[in-house]
Amino acid sequence: MRVHAFQALRPKQDLVSRVAAVPYDVIDTEQAARLAEGNAHSFLHVTHSEIDLPAGTDLYANEVYSKAVENFAALQANGTLVREEKPAMYVYRQTRGSHVQNGIVTCCHIEDYEAGIIRQHERTRQDKQIDRARHIRELNANAGPVFFVYRDRAAINALVSEYTRDEPINDFTPSDGVRHTVWRIADSDRLRAEFEKVPSCCIADGHHRCAGAVKVGSEQRAANPAHTGREEYNWLLGVLFPASQLTIMPYNRVIRDLNHMPADVFLDRIRERFDVRPTTHGEPSARGTVAMYVHGQWYELVCPAPKPDAGPADRLDISILQDELLAPTLGIDDPRTSDRIEFVGGIHGPGELARRVDSGRAQVGFSMYPVSLDELLAVSDAGMIMPPKSTWFEPKLLSGLFVHTL
Repeated sequence: MRVHAFQALRPKQDLVSRVAAVPYDVIDTEQAARLAEGNAHSFLHVTHSEIDLPAGTDLYANEVYSKAVENFAALQANGTLVREEKPAMYVYRQTRGSHVQNGIVTCCHIEDYEAGIIRQHERTRQDKQIDRARHIRELNANAGPVFFVYRDRAAINALVSEYTRDEPINDFTPSDGVRHTVWRIADSDRLRAEFEKVPSCCIADGHHRCAGAVKVGSEQRAANPAHTGREEYNWLLGVLFPASQLTIMPYNRVIRDLNHMPADVFLDRIRERFDVRPTTHGEPSARGTVAMYVHGQWYELVCPAPKPDAGPADRLDISILQDELLAPTLGIDDPRTSDRIEFVGGIHGPGELARRVDSGRAQVGFSMYPVSLDELLAVSDAGMIMPPKSTWFEPKLLSGLFVHTL
């Protein structure tokens, strides 16, 4: 892997907690407006700029991107975002309860994505990829980092331990209780050398941000007759975490209807493929089981065994649920495009599935056992693609702490 120190735009020291914002793709416009209310420094004015436009504005309207550019320029002009004096990398620590994870904030090379050194585990949606590419193109910046995972290297862990002995440059805890601590790495040569020994990494979160950055970088490369490979557009913003420090939460599903079946008929159809047991628990008990909520009752479904020749992606519980239930019984052939399915991050718990079903917003909910890091990396190493919305990483990377300009 190639990594690169960059001259970041960062929040003024006393404004860090007011600038830092949740990722654009975990909240909607209404939530963004609520979070940014009364806070002109919030980076949500850049990532969710529609909050500063008339209600009902199309999220992909020209005005949305123009407003993002205007707001981004204003944050620089008024001193909210300040350019670092020198290129640097950073250690970004997140602490949630007893869980601690240390990531390296750096830039990764777009050619590593094109060569498969940076690996995907999900397909991107064209509309979202176009949106992220346009956002990057018009800002001429990576406004949000991509979340990467790599297999641990003892030498990198040792360097991180060394860097974090110093006083951090940022240390704050927002209302959600997750602590965010940042150290600047001024001399990153040793770190760069160690990452050259890392054969690959996998996108954990941010597939559309990554693909959009690669598209814009490729466009600028093609348009520059004096291209050398050293230009900033060759690099995209990311945070690299060792696999041993990460935990994956489930990504659950709710379906808006039962494909024209009464609940009792639906249950009979499921029993043709799954062992179905009533339960009082909203979480599956083990890998190979799924908790289902329908008609006011939780059930545990025991999945059929994977086919003997199944690859690592096909063996996942979420793949078995899709192939053996969602597609044949509920008619959800492509969960990436169907408007009958909604995805609910595991951070919200199974109670959110029951709430949506009881409210009539959905008719059935599926609570999944989380995918493991080993399963994710096995799928990535095999060059396979997981079903959409298979993994939910928590805590999320905040936007606005580091901005990479092209």
